[in-house]
Amino acid sequence: MISAAVVKELREKTGAGMMDCKRALEESGGDLEKAVDYLRKAGIAKADKKAARKAGDGIVTSYIHPGSKLGVLIEVNCETDFVAKTEEFQQLVKDVAMHIAASAPLVVNREEMDPAMAEREKAVLIDQARASGKPENILEKMVIGRLEKFFAENVLLEQPYVRDPEKTVGAYLKETIGQLGENIVIARFIRFQLGENEQPGTSSE
Repeated sequence: MISAAVVKELREKTGAGMMDCKRALEESGGDLEKAVDYLRKAGIAKADKKAARKAGDGIVTSYIHPGSKLGVLIEVNCETDFVAKTEEFQQLVKDVAMHIAASAPLVVNREEMDPAMAEREKAVLIDQARASGKPENILEKMVIGRLEKFFAENVLLEQPYVRDPEKTVGAYLKETIGQLGENIVIARFIRFQLGENEQPGTSSE
């Protein structure tokens, strides 16, 4: 029997609905941490189904790092003005802006990466792999692995989220989509650092 107190605790921890929390606890044998994981996975599954829906609303906001030498301007879209005004959505936007300030991604997703930049990186990685003296049949796997690391370091949605490095920014985004029930798209961003050229992230639509 799942107690109301445990259901309430899970709801406060995740923001999920009461029935979803009860179901998660039942599926997890009453284990709170397993129930949290269950809800995260369910949220990601729901998010994948909503990805094709038009996100025509949202907000543009800014984050200025203490000291006023680093700032981010970001646009995040959702489906309705109602969701755009929720605390959860606005917290997501704020969190992602702070992450961009800290981690300096180049683009929102890997499809936006300049093909020439990716090819240059691949060429450098191939040269490095060959210089290591590894057999040719291993080189390709080495290059693929290192190229994936390059994307994980420079693509916003693939970067480890600074507040919880166990998940990516993309996973955090999908969890919020599952929680709010609407498609959410990080459309674009610009990162300004005093004395440097801005680093833009273009539209992901």
